[in-house]
Amino acid sequence: MLSSKASSNSHGQDSLYFLGWQVYEKNPFHEVENPSGIIQMGLAENQLSFDLVESWLRKNPDAMGLKNKDGESVFRDLALFQDYHGMPAFKNELVEYMAKIRGNKVKFDPNNLVLAAGATSANETLIFCLADPGDAILLPTPSYAGFDRDLKWRTGVEIVPIHCSSSNGFRISMFALEEAYERAQKLNLKVKGVLITNPSNPLGTTMTKDELQSLITFAIDKDIHLISDEVFSGTVFDSPCFISIMEAAMDSNLKRNTDVLSRIHIVYSLSKDLGLPGFRVGMIYSNNQTVVSAATKMSSFGLVSSQTQYLLSYMLANKKFTSNYMKRNQKRLKKRKEMLVSGLKKSGINCLKSNAGLFCWVDMRHLLCSNTFEAETDLWKKILCEVGLNISPGSSFHCSQPGWFRVCFANMNQSTLQVALRRIKDFVERSRFNYQQNMASLSRKLIGNWVRKLSSADSEEQER
Repeated sequence: MLSSKASSNSHGQDSLYFLGWQVYEKNPFHEVENPSGIIQMGLAENQLSFDLVESWLRKNPDAMGLKNKDGESVFRDLALFQDYHGMPAFKNELVEYMAKIRGNKVKFDPNNLVLAAGATSANETLIFCLADPGDAILLPTPSYAGFDRDLKWRTGVEIVPIHCSSSNGFRISMFALEEAYERAQKLNLKVKGVLITNPSNPLGTTMTKDELQSLITFAIDKDIHLISDEVFSGTVFDSPCFISIMEAAMDSNLKRNTDVLSRIHIVYSLSKDLGLPGFRVGMIYSNNQTVVSAATKMSSFGLVSSQTQYLLSYMLANKKFTSNYMKRNQKRLKKRKEMLVSGLKKSGINCLKSNAGLFCWVDMRHLLCSNTFEAETDLWKKILCEVGLNISPGSSFHCSQPGWFRVCFANMNQSTLQVALRRIKDFVERSRFNYQQNMASLSRKLIGNWVRKLSSADSEEQER
């Protein structure tokens, strides 16, 4: 009686990434009410700078009260019908903010901006514009676990992984790109584009200009599109600095190809940089006017509310606030990331070197009982159910090597992170003790067997 979409299991909700959330929600940690509960370290949410936003709101009550700078109510204007193009004042402030995050090295035209209800909606809308059901998008792995839902569930598009390895820090190589493209062709899939996250989710790393330009050249050579999901661009807290795909495309050699910019599309949101995922503010930026036109029409299925646009246009227009927020937020992210890395290191656990994001890509391969994804799942279950930490296993990010985990650090206060680090330290020490006990027991067993064999041999010799 239902559609195949409604009855299918292709949403990706059965991923360990989402299953961990379900277990957490049944027993969430609380410092006072439930101190033995599960700590959520699987949610890439930025709660470190809420106080800065809340302080601004207290100082600007007219924005929350839906009043203009003259103190007059704008409620009626906002409550009535708004078309899907978005409020011009908000779009103007957004493109200025995007340029500011990128060091004003690139400028953005508000006419090329399409609003969407979060990056999830923006990514899906863009895929609808670029590909037909059965076409393929190349995606570097490890990749954001939600892309199985965002990119393919409703669009019918296939994802072909670009397998990246720890041997080079999971950087995208031209060999891996070509291999993925050839694999798609062997499967009779028409490749329509490459999608990257820069800064990377889950790695927390940024791409170099050379890497970005190699991707652009690849897209030109293959006659495909290039999507850059840059939702974490404002979280870059350490060198090297963030380079947007638009900045890389400005290279004189690339610009000789007249339609290079029409192939490049950016997805952005205010969920990570400003820590406002509940506001559902996402956007597509493209110089391709056909894409902009189609995406604008599709945006009517996921609009940003007019009161949200008004409030945020008011906030982003305050340049002193945005400058202060960006600097202080990045400092706080760096300090919190260093706290996580240092704490894990004391437990003998290392992280991939990173300079951005709200998480670390953590190497727990040495804690696996075998080099398999089954062993990774067993370790994940122990950490979730016995240790009380919801971290995300690499398999849910389609990592090709077992033993890597994404661990978030910005969605909790400092004392909660300290509790989490103590728990993981105790777990590692117990695991080490149990390993030593097992090895000692095995050693005693082997020695016992050896002694029995010697005794048996001596008895046989005496009988002779």
